[in-house]
Amino acid sequence: MKNKLDHPSIKFGKTGVLIVNLGTPDSTSWLDIRKYLKEFLSDSRVIEVNPIIWQIILNLFILTFRPSKTAKAYKEIWMKKENISPLLYYTKKQAEKLSSYIKKENTVIDFAMRYGNPSIKSKISKLHEQGCENLVILPLYPQYAAATTATVCDEVYRVLMKMRWQPSLKIIPHYESDSLYIDALVNSINKKIREINWKPDLIIASYHGIPKKYFDKGDPYHCYCHKTTRLISEKFNSIEIKTTFQSRFGPQEWLQPYTDKTLENLPKEGKKNILTICPGFSSDCVETLEEILIQGKESFINSGGKNFDMIPCLNDSDDHILLLKSLIERSI
Repeated sequence: MKNKLDHPSIKFGKTGVLIVNLGTPDSTSWLDIRKYLKEFLSDSRVIEVNPIIWQIILNLFILTFRPSKTAKAYKEIWMKKENISPLLYYTKKQAEKLSSYIKKENTVIDFAMRYGNPSIKSKISKLHEQGCENLVILPLYPQYAAATTATVCDEVYRVLMKMRWQPSLKIIPHYESDSLYIDALVNSINKKIREINWKPDLIIASYHGIPKKYFDKGDPYHCYCHKTTRLISEKFNSIEIKTTFQSRFGPQEWLQPYTDKTLENLPKEGKKNILTICPGFSSDCVETLEEILIQGKESFINSGGKNFDMIPCLNDSDDHILLLKSLIERSI
């Protein structure tokens, strides 16, 4: 029989909390953008078409031409001093602040990206090495969709399937109607209105779109987005808030109304002073900063609009950290 001293030292007894965002390329180079897009667009929950046909289209056409366009967008919003994307910057800040806010003994808080780096696999392995026998996953998507929250779950399960000693697992669900989340959004609207010197005719709540056929198959995402807007409107009823959907990809029909088409048409309807907010994004990213604040603003102004601004995402604001802290502590 082996002596006790021969047994390898094993760390145990800790709880690991992993907040997970969508992901980001490592740089704005064509190769890094292509690598990121390949991983993202190869996910069968993101693109629900015949995988054999899709891989041909993806590798022959999309990954040949799309990276240059995407790289240009990332270069517009890339944080040059830190040399990282805003999404990575703010997700890292969120994890750091949560670590200082949550003072529970034997609790380790970290972050990962569903696509790109740092990967879910690498961070679960790290937490395991630190002795985390319990694992809490917080996908940073307020409104559940199969193409976002579910694919985080998929990757977590794939990692656990290959682990000999598995932790207990808790995945925090969608939080589109959490009172702290709604209050944080309302506070961010009020803060922006105090900063500008004009009154908005309308507030556009722009959410990332999904193909309409996903909704037809039963994805609840559309309903959750409208629920969030309704709850914001109930607490902030001085200006109308309209739900729209952005970032469509490919020729098929996506959830409507489309954000870009709405912004083009609003000046014709006499609404020339517009505020936008993107409640479905936990951190500012290429979809908010480049697609809305740059492209959306340009389109709106060129169509006859007068004033346009975007309310920042919740990012690492105190309201957001308190929300995430609350979600996590309920699950620890």
